[in-house]
Amino acid sequence: MRKSSILKPLAAGLVLALMLTGCSGCGASTDPVQDPGNVTAEPDKPSDDTNDKPGQEETVAEDDPNALPEGMMRSYLTGLPVDEKIGNRRPVAIMLNNLKPAQPMSGVSYADVVYEYVVEGAITRLMGLFENYDDLEKIGSVRSCREYFVYTALEFDAIYCHFGQASYAVDLLNKDYVDNINGLGPAGEVTYYRTTDRQAPHNVYTSKNGIDAGIDMLGYRRDHYEGYKGKFKFCDLDKEVTNEGGISAKHIEPKYRINKPWFDYNEKTGKYDRYQYDGPQIDDLTGEQLSYDNVILQYNFWVQLDDKDYLAFDCHNGGAIQYCTKGKCVAGTWKRELNEDNYDMSAIRYYDLDGNELEINNGKTFVCVIQNDEVENVVVE
Repeated sequence: MRKSSILKPLAAGLVLALMLTGCSGCGASTDPVQDPGNVTAEPDKPSDDTNDKPGQEETVAEDDPNALPEGMMRSYLTGLPVDEKIGNRRPVAIMLNNLKPAQPMSGVSYADVVYEYVVEGAITRLMGLFENYDDLEKIGSVRSCREYFVYTALEFDAIYCHFGQASYAVDLLNKDYVDNINGLGPAGEVTYYRTTDRQAPHNVYTSKNGIDAGIDMLGYRRDHYEGYKGKFKFCDLDKEVTNEGGISAKHIEPKYRINKPWFDYNEKTGKYDRYQYDGPQIDDLTGEQLSYDNVILQYNFWVQLDDKDYLAFDCHNGGAIQYCTKGKCVAGTWKRELNEDNYDMSAIRYYDLDGNELEINNGKTFVCVIQNDEVENVVVE
C-alpha cells in the first residue's frame, strides 16, 4: 500500500466539513521539465472491491430504470448511456494549459470530467478526462505534469497525457501502474504536435490519431482492467438529484487568484456555465461556453515544497467537499478507498455528513480542488 510520498497522514477528524454546511462567502510561469525515463507497458490490476458498476448488473429486472439495449452501458464518467466499446475503453486524462495566452482551449468541452488544481504562482491547470475523443483533431494546449494530477488520473484508470513534468512527479510517473504518454518521452513525437499560431509553450496539442499512436508505441492496454467499477455514484437514469435542503448555489467562486473563475447556474439548461478571465470560458473548436451538470468543490490539505512555490496536495487521507447541482449545494466529505492491492489506484468517494455515499446527477462534472485553508474565501450563494 502506498500513500503520498510527500505528505504525512492527517488526523482522523474532519472538522472542516462542519464549517462548510452553511458557508457563503465561504502570472504566468514556466515549468522545469525532465525526461521521465523508461515507461513500463503493463500496469498492475487491482482487486475487485469497489462500488457496483453503474447500470450493469448480472440480472436486470424488467422495470429496472437503468436497463439498456444490448451493446449499451452507462458511462463511468457521466452515468449516461454509451456504446460498450466506448464505455469499457480507458479514458485519457490530458493536462490542459489554463494560462490566459492559451485561451481559448481546444476540445475541452468534450471532456466528461474536468479537474482544476492550483500549481506554482497561484495559476491553475486543468486535467480533462475524455471518454470519446474519436473525432478530435486538436486537444490542448497540453502542459506538464504535477504529482497530484497523476493520483487523480489513477482513480479513473486513465492513460495520463502530459508534456514534461516537475521533478517531484518523476518517481510516481515511473511506477509500473502509471500509464503515461510524455511529450518528452519516446512517444512524444507521434502523440503531440506544435502549431504556429501561438508561441511556445502554449502551442502543443494532441489528437485522436496521436493518442492512439502513443498508446500503440508504449503497448498500453486500451480497456479497463477486469473488475473496474468507476468512481462516481450516479443516480438512476429516471431520477434527478435536487439537493433539497441544501443552501443556494446559483453562483460559485472557487477563488483561484489568477484566472478568477466562477460558475453561474443557468435555469434554462439546468447546468452551470463556466467563466474565467472576466468572461465566458469558450471551447475554440465549438465556439460554445463550457457547462456542467455537477460542480464539486473538494478541499485538500497541501504543503509548499520549495522556494519555487511547487505544491503538493494530499490525495489520500480525506477532507471536505461541497456538491453543487441544480442551483443547490450540500456539504460532505471525501476519502480514498482502502485497496490493499494498490492504494493509489483506489477511487476517492464522496459522502454526506451522515456517512452515506453521495449520488450525483448524470452528466458532466467539474471538480475544483481547493487548498483547505481557503475555505472561508470560497463563495457559494
